[in-house]
Amino acid sequence: MPDMPAGLRDAVPSNAVHLCVDMQRMFAEDTPWRTPWMQRVAPVVASICDHRPDRTVFTRFIPPSDPDEARGAWRPYWMRWNALTLGELGADYVELMPELSRFAPPAVVFDKRVYSPWWDGRLHQSLQARAVEALIVTGCEIDVCVLATVLGAVDLGYRVIIAADALCSSADPDHDAALQLYSERFGMQIETVSTADILAAWAP
Repeated sequence: MPDMPAGLRDAVPSNAVHLCVDMQRMFAEDTPWRTPWMQRVAPVVASICDHRPDRTVFTRFIPPSDPDEARGAWRPYWMRWNALTLGELGADYVELMPELSRFAPPAVVFDKRVYSPWWDGRLHQSLQARAVEALIVTGCEIDVCVLATVLGAVDLGYRVIIAADALCSSADPDHDAALQLYSERFGMQIETVSTADILAAWAP
C-alpha cells in the first residue's frame, strides 16, 4: 500500500459531512459484484457514522429494472450485468449493509443511477443548504464510484478528506493505485489520512 501523508492539514470543521459511498448489500453479499473487503472496512465506516450520525450521508447505486430502462452506453452495460438489475437481483440488495442502515435516520440517503452522486445536483444542493465545505469520504469501490464522488467533489470546490482505511475495492492492485492517485496526483486537493486522525480532529 502506498505511504500516506502524516495527518490532516487543518482540524476537521464541525459542519463537515461524512459521505459514505455505496456500502450496500449488493456489494457485500454473494453476488457477481461482491467486494471481499467490505466486511473488513464496514466496522471502520461504522465508527465514523457513530461519531456523527447526524452529519452522515449515504449514497446508493440503484440499477434499472431491466437493461431496456437504461440509456445510451448504459444499456449494453446492463445487458452484460443483467443479473444485477432490480428485476433479477431484487430490490432488497440495494439496501445499505445492516450494520450501517441503523444510522439512517438521522443519516440521509441519496440514490443515484450512475457512478457519480453529483449528476443531478440534488446532493450538492443539499450540502450547500447545510453550509458544508468539507467532506469525509468512505465506501465502495475506491476506483469506481468513490473515484467519481471524489473527483466531482474536487470540481465543486469541497475540501476532500479520504479515510484511507475505510475504503474498499474488489481488486487489490486497483485499490492501491487509487490511493496513490489521491495522495500524489491530487495531493493539493485531497487529504488521505486514517480514520483515527479524522475522529481525533472532528468534534462530536
